[in-house]
Amino acid sequence: MSTDELLATARCRAEATVLANGGPYGLKGGARAYQQVWTREAVIAGLGLAVSSDPEGRAIVRRSLETVGSRQSPLGRIPHNVGEAGIPDPALHHDGGSMRGPTVDGLVVDTAHAGCVDNNLWYVLGHYVMAELEDAAEPVRADWDRLLRAYRWLEFQDSNECGLLEVHEAMDWADLFANRYNSLLPNVLWHAVNRAMASLARRLGEDGDGYENRAADIRFKLNQLLWVGPEVPREEAWIRANRMEWRYPTQLVDVVLQERPYYLPYMAFRDYGDRFDTLGNLFAILFGVAGEAQTDRILDYVVAAGVDQPWPLKACWPVVHPGEKDWREYYVLRNLNQPYQYHNGGCWPYIGAFYVAVLVKTGRLERARAELERLAEMNRTARFGGEWEFNEWFHGVSGRPAGFPGQSWSAGVFAFAHEAVTRGEVPVFHGGNGW
Repeated sequence: MSTDELLATARCRAEATVLANGGPYGLKGGARAYQQVWTREAVIAGLGLAVSSDPEGRAIVRRSLETVGSRQSPLGRIPHNVGEAGIPDPALHHDGGSMRGPTVDGLVVDTAHAGCVDNNLWYVLGHYVMAELEDAAEPVRADWDRLLRAYRWLEFQDSNECGLLEVHEAMDWADLFANRYNSLLPNVLWHAVNRAMASLARRLGEDGDGYENRAADIRFKLNQLLWVGPEVPREEAWIRANRMEWRYPTQLVDVVLQERPYYLPYMAFRDYGDRFDTLGNLFAILFGVAGEAQTDRILDYVVAAGVDQPWPLKACWPVVHPGEKDWREYYVLRNLNQPYQYHNGGCWPYIGAFYVAVLVKTGRLERARAELERLAEMNRTARFGGEWEFNEWFHGVSGRPAGFPGQSWSAGVFAFAHEAVTRGEVPVFHGGNGW
């Protein structure tokens, strides 16, 4: 099979896989995975659905947003996931019962992951993606009250009013990992959400400048707090005048670390993490938090440290071992987060697909195509006796597939990455509209 044939086949199989995972309430994890509509995955995988030539793709995304939006809490929280009552959840290994949570109108709102913060973040971004691709204001107007309430809930996650979100441990996509407090990925998404809200507000004829100004403030603070290096000089006078609680940890990392070629994964009260959070750093580039010099250092590090091996890409590097300060006993749950597995250094196809998109955005087109080819081979790798399984994750040393096959975001984001390589620009999040 030639390279062109490989990529064309991979795109076709990816779209077929993620379209088949659609249901009456939206996008499910997969035929053998969880049967609920998960907010984050519906939007992340929905990037591929939204650029599909099949109109059912966007319809699935719309149904997903409606399902989770209609179950918004009185305080504005968008649920982590919503499923049909009586449907077992393979991801939680229930013994035949339905997933935990209250049943309303035949649907169950998840309470096993109730504290996750990125539900609201992806909910807003999902509406932005659809509005950009459809160039339509009416769906935004219909959901504007929900969007404002979802945004307000996010504002209250800034408990010390520093301008960044304070996130509980294991409460973003890596919901079995010890990132915490002012962590990278949720706050990069918070920056993106404010850019998105500015665009959505203007689409409705409202003023978006307040959201844009907040996005700029978030970007400044992320670079002050989580970047350690000469590319962004530390403004110590500003920190002393405005954020004294940041003074100790920023001085500590400046002395101990001196510099790093990536954003730190989190800064907590007089504590910090020192490892490469792959997705958080990729999103910092994709959503415009990182400058050009930072981008070069991050992408060079991916190759230099072998984050792109054996498949694109490991979720973090270095991995966390038992006895280290970020090790938790819950990492052994279902044998998931042992070193080089799952969130702890496992390779995830959807992260690799965002890597391809970032390479396209930064003009590294030849490298992007090469990584897309590797990603196609990754998704082709069989664990259950077939091919084109689009497995959930792969071991970070052996490269063997693990998790559920037919995973929506493994397939969906591949289609999005393929579209980016084909166009030579990233759909929705390209430079032409300010990202």
